[in-house]
Amino acid sequence: MHGVTEGTFLGIKQVKIDVNELTVGMFVSGLDRPWTQTPFPLQGFYVRDLDEIKELKVHCNHVYIDVAKGSSPVKTNLRRLTSNAGSSRKAMRAAKQSRISDVAPLKIRRDVYREVAPLEKEIAPARELHQQVYNAVGAVMEQIDQQHQNVPIHETKRVASQMVDSVLRSPDAFTWLSRVREKDQYTYSHAVRSAVWAILFGRHIGLPKNDLDVLAMGVLLKDIGKTRLPKHLLESKSRTPTEQEAYEKFIEYGVEILRKLPDVQPRVTSVVKTHCERVNGSGYPQHLRADKIPLLGKIAGIVTFYDETVNPRGIDQPLSPSKAVAKLYEYREIEFQEELVVEFIRAIGLYPTGTLVELSTGEVAVVVEQNFSRRLKPIVMVVLDTYKQALSKPLLMDLAAEERTKQAKVDAGKILASEVERIEIVQDLEPGAYDIDIAGIRDKYISRKQAKGLFSLFKRGG
Repeated sequence: MHGVTEGTFLGIKQVKIDVNELTVGMFVSGLDRPWTQTPFPLQGFYVRDLDEIKELKVHCNHVYIDVAKGSSPVKTNLRRLTSNAGSSRKAMRAAKQSRISDVAPLKIRRDVYREVAPLEKEIAPARELHQQVYNAVGAVMEQIDQQHQNVPIHETKRVASQMVDSVLRSPDAFTWLSRVREKDQYTYSHAVRSAVWAILFGRHIGLPKNDLDVLAMGVLLKDIGKTRLPKHLLESKSRTPTEQEAYEKFIEYGVEILRKLPDVQPRVTSVVKTHCERVNGSGYPQHLRADKIPLLGKIAGIVTFYDETVNPRGIDQPLSPSKAVAKLYEYREIEFQEELVVEFIRAIGLYPTGTLVELSTGEVAVVVEQNFSRRLKPIVMVVLDTYKQALSKPLLMDLAAEERTKQAKVDAGKILASEVERIEIVQDLEPGAYDIDIAGIRDKYISRKQAKGLFSLFKRGG
């Protein structure tokens, strides 16, 4: 999510961050220049107000913070989101349950999948594959619903593995296709979106390809048991305890179905069986706790919760990603392992591709591509001006490149740091805000990239 590097100096856990990502509550333990060249105390200090941040921006490009003494970059942003979102009744009930401490640390392999294919090259095969995934999942659901014997599970297995390959090559391509809601049945759409989030997450933490294949297959088929539930149970927004008990049987039905199908690995069935378990034991069907839930089951649970929050059933317009992230973060150490929650949010970013955002200039833009080293500085397409009027021609802006250009001018002495207007994302917006055609923006951006190449698009300078 942030462009940070970590290290240990004299026993202090230090994180290097860009000075623009400083927030109140952090402890500054090091600078990118000698302390004696600045007015700050040599022993380090807590950032207590915005004036101190402004002063640091004048003197430094980056600083080191002690995450043991003060706030960390990721958690600071998440706390801000959580406090803005408020607590739901369900969250308050969950908070009363015991918090989790008996889970093993997550083993993360960074930079396993470093190569990223250009979006414009991957989007066409991804679009075709996206439809194949929908068709495969739909065919399986239909055949099981009609109780046919020959369920086409091989096709689902094939497209699941190919989807993993596509996301490994270019994470943004499938994200684009899944973020924009196409008209389709909710269960299919939810399964495919959740699988994309799961693969992105697995890619981020360096899961082996075989594990990613199992995860994708399991998440695509996780709701297969719902084919045996009556429609009113699926669509009900408020179930009685008896109805909820009947609804939860979809897990049992799904496991039973998969065990009868040939060539479905037991680990795939395990993902289906455990994706509704929660680390504090409040899940179902077995009320497993902590590490009794396999890692892939924990991941499936997180991506299911996230997608159901950002795309709730029966609501025409999905919620903004920050609201979904805030809800998910509320459940850390309660229903979900905290380290997994934080890494998932790092993986997808606070502003996933396709998110509608408002900039500090007042302009409105669509996130069209990620900057993986600077998650808070993605590439955006500006579509509304400061007065929320549509631009005659949408304007592409790479927020990270734009900031580097301005900083270079400051370093060269061409302008003062105090004179620089740093353009940042202020907030994300509900997808239906301002009646913006996000799918159209996607298509326009991709076609422009294919026609002109990436670098010729960046027209906006400092």
